Amino acid sequence: MDILDLFYKGGPAMWPLLVLSILSLSVIFERLWFWLRMLTQEKQIVNRILDAAQDNWEVAADIASRASHQPVGRFLYAPLRFAKTDAETFRLALEATAEDELAGMRRGEKLLEAVIALAPLLGLLGTVLGLIRALRSIRIGDLGTESTAGVTTGIGESLIATATGLIVAIISLAFYRLFQSFVVNQVKVFRKAGNEMELLYRQSPPDFSNRTSAIVPENFTPPRKPGKTKFSETPEPPNAPN
Repeated sequence: MDILDLFYKGGPAMWPLLVLSILSLSVIFERLWFWLRMLTQEKQIVNRILDAAQDNWEVAADIASRASHQPVGRFLYAPLRFAKTDAETFRLALEATAEDELAGMRRGEKLLEAVIALAPLLGLLGTVLGLIRALRSIRIGDLGTESTAGVTTGIGESLIATATGLIVAIISLAFYRLFQSFVVNQVKVFRKAGNEMELLYRQSPPDFSNRTSAIVPENFTPPRKPGKTKFSETPEPPNAPN
């Protein structure tokens, strides 16, 4: 049977299901491309930065700044962008940047959650509307006759919306769980790389005071200062009129 024919037979609920499927597929393809680029380069970037940090912190900072297009590069570069740091500042820079990067990796999850919740409900709504439409055409005098065959066909067609909603929800749920597993794995990668970087720092702290200027990549976003947000700043009251 033609897909377009099935779509029209599914009833009005097929249109919102089509919108949800397009949104879900757009998020899935974008996230798949993101994770493919990231996972193929991440291990190499981490190894290069940590190997360089054992001998020369300036070389490690330069490698990390050039790898700032990747989350792990920005993560490891965060404490190295300061001219001089102590152990506490070094650790806080890693933690703050890790929080921001992991939040960015979860982009699109809320949309997939909405699709997973709404798609089955819309499919069920389409089936109920189809059943109401089919049962309205039944007449008491037609029961047991061949004229009720069309009603059976209408009931079968009304189930198309439910099947479509379940398919959309199942596909979205599968990729949602896959992306969540990637994020969980990234938590382990960030924790391991951050701990190794901090151990190297405690053994031989870097000193970038002789560096003329810090190498700050264009797309680097510095971590937020812990305990301070834009909402915590209270403006000074205006001067009282004389």
